[in-house]
Amino acid sequence: MEFKTSKRMANIKASEIRELLKLTEMPEIISFAGGLPAPELFPIDEIIEVNRIVLETDGEKALQYTTTEGFPPLREWIAKRMNDQMKTNFDADNILITHGSQQALDLSGKVFLDEGDVVLCESPTYLAAISALRAYGCEFVEIPTDDDGMNMKALEEQLKTLDNVKIIYVIPEFQNPTGRTWSPERRKKLAELSAEYGVVVFEDNPYGELRFEGKSELAVKSYDKTGNVLCAGTFSKIFCPGFRIGWIAGDKELIRKFVLVKQGTDIQCNTMAQMVIAKYVELYDIDAHIETIRKVYKHRRDLAIQTMEATFPKEVVFTRPQGGLFAWAELPEHLDTRVLLEKALEQKVAIVPGDAFFPNACKKNMFRINFSNMTEERIVEGITRLGNVLHTFLA
Repeated sequence: MEFKTSKRMANIKASEIRELLKLTEMPEIISFAGGLPAPELFPIDEIIEVNRIVLETDGEKALQYTTTEGFPPLREWIAKRMNDQMKTNFDADNILITHGSQQALDLSGKVFLDEGDVVLCESPTYLAAISALRAYGCEFVEIPTDDDGMNMKALEEQLKTLDNVKIIYVIPEFQNPTGRTWSPERRKKLAELSAEYGVVVFEDNPYGELRFEGKSELAVKSYDKTGNVLCAGTFSKIFCPGFRIGWIAGDKELIRKFVLVKQGTDIQCNTMAQMVIAKYVELYDIDAHIETIRKVYKHRRDLAIQTMEATFPKEVVFTRPQGGLFAWAELPEHLDTRVLLEKALEQKVAIVPGDAFFPNACKKNMFRINFSNMTEERIVEGITRLGNVLHTFLA
């Protein structure tokens, strides 16, 4: 039977990452595809205890509806942490709890985008952001990006030329997919351009607390003097993703608009999950937990990069991220990493072809590697296999 669906459905495609994640259910596959945290690092014993405490002391509240904005103590904790890290001046009313930062992206589309509006983004950019925003009929304009982040001259040229830019979407810390980190000069300049041209910046920051080395830089929001910068964060990378709890933070007037559209979407996020996280950060040292995660991921990053250096052909260049979950590799221009994926899967190794991260430009010679989810032994074995495939592929 043929169903009459909305025009919007023509812009919606299956997530390539979600499809690839199905491969991770096959134990023989060494997967560098998804951005999955390491499950052995989830604080399961503590979560069991916190669940017990929440249900015994406040079970009726935990199992009831809560406000759309989210559980107040959790919002207060997030606001204080952002104030400490970003030099903001937030309170709970600057925070909306969302189903991961992914929902914050979807709500941004509802709040800001009409058919034909423009989103400016890094090139490449996070593929699920492309999916979330494209559903609202927007057009993407890619801004060239190098090791210091988005090219500000190219960005300003587009802001001067285009009159319907609604969002500038960026991931300045350990960007997905490249792992690159923006320089402080470009962060400051982005905030200035946002104010000058009256365009909202969506600063996505799921990986900022996963720095392995080097100096932490102030967020774009730290330079914001007009309230144009919205920040999204999540507990998925620093705690566990299964709770699906993230947030969007910003000017209170803007957050109220997000609350309105969330009320029409799902009313609220899971009350129990919010209360469990709030109780966890009250009773346990989340910074110590994050430090444990950092140490494991740094070791895995080091192993991945060392093995890539030892086994990849010299024609393959790749990033060396100072944190986060990803490295980005580039092959000679004439090669197609979708074909590489087919060859890699024959050797029971999975990667993500890079063309999925470009909303317009079809650049087929790049791929992304995740190093957080596999054990050390499987990282070495999988990248060694991938290196062998690359030698044959390039030959």
